[in-house]
Amino acid sequence: MTDQRRPVLAAAEQAADALELFSRASARLRRLVPFHSAVWTATDPETGLITAPMLVENLGSGEGCAAYWRSELLEENVLPFRDLARAAVPAAGLRAATGDLPARSARFRRLLLDQGVHDELRAVLRIGDRPWGLVSLFRTTDAFRPQETALLADLSRPLAERLRTFARPPASARGTDSPAPGLILFDESGEAMSANDEARHHLARLPKGPSFPTPLGLKLPIWVIGTALQARAVADGQDRGNARVRIRTTEGRWLTCHASCLTGPDGRPGPVALVIEPATPGDLAVLVAEAYGLTPRELQITQLTARGMTTAEIAAALFISPHTVRDHLKTIFAKADVSSRGALVARLFTDHYWPALPEPTRVRRPGQPPARARIV
Repeated sequence: MTDQRRPVLAAAEQAADALELFSRASARLRRLVPFHSAVWTATDPETGLITAPMLVENLGSGEGCAAYWRSELLEENVLPFRDLARAAVPAAGLRAATGDLPARSARFRRLLLDQGVHDELRAVLRIGDRPWGLVSLFRTTDAFRPQETALLADLSRPLAERLRTFARPPASARGTDSPAPGLILFDESGEAMSANDEARHHLARLPKGPSFPTPLGLKLPIWVIGTALQARAVADGQDRGNARVRIRTTEGRWLTCHASCLTGPDGRPGPVALVIEPATPGDLAVLVAEAYGLTPRELQITQLTARGMTTAEIAAALFISPHTVRDHLKTIFAKADVSSRGALVARLFTDHYWPALPEPTRVRRPGQPPARARIV
């Protein structure tokens, strides 16, 4: 039986970066699952929030993106991405999910219907419970069929695996500048009302994508707007997730964007304060480890190796045998494509890329429940 995924995955393997992956995969997928327009975007695997890059096809310059994500985060909708990320099947069609009554979704009533959309097929590109990307396909005639939804669902993990490889730090991502944090304030309506010079400095280094003018004379990319919207959603009790996302600059370095809703004098939610700043080692440790496919245990061993600990010392610290440590190191070397401890440390923890090594992820003692490696 022919694997229908093969041409899409072959196209993805040829991509040199995440944006090219989206472009190549979309072109191949369109032959198998016809659609009129589409949005492909990377996500932060920790929070599921959208990040760079984003590919918008046949939807103008993406001027509707802000309204789309505002509806996604702040309104009651059918098939929100946060639910789809945890669903047994990571893809679903709007008409199929609503019994052919798509107007049950605020997103359809307020946005898609006026744009002539008949059906939306969306998917989360995930590995386990870690979302690395989102896909929305739109049709102006007839609904997506169950076999088309199944195909997109089957593409979820392999496309996510390819997408996460682009989180690896390139050799060119170097530099010693460490600008101060940037600050942007949004009023209760979501309009940017203040920004410092440091914020403008960071924004100027973000990659191209849908962006929107503000009264401040600068355009804000959709990834920044999405983070501010998430903070508002958390304050309104519509979501319990974090308003935090990592965004890669045009220089290959990482920024962290995090937002929170301030409290007004009457105790009600007030303005949203958004901080954008260079990512710290702690922000990146698990992200880069996952980009190489390292498990939480392999990350622990890698971090302890980077601190110069011997095999015996690592075994004692993790309550495992030296033989098990050596087996893990062999696997780690293969995943990182290196042949020695020194090369491993240079690849994952270079002085130029991370100014200091992150603290090792927490290890458990016998009898304790396993601690999952997470970014905090």
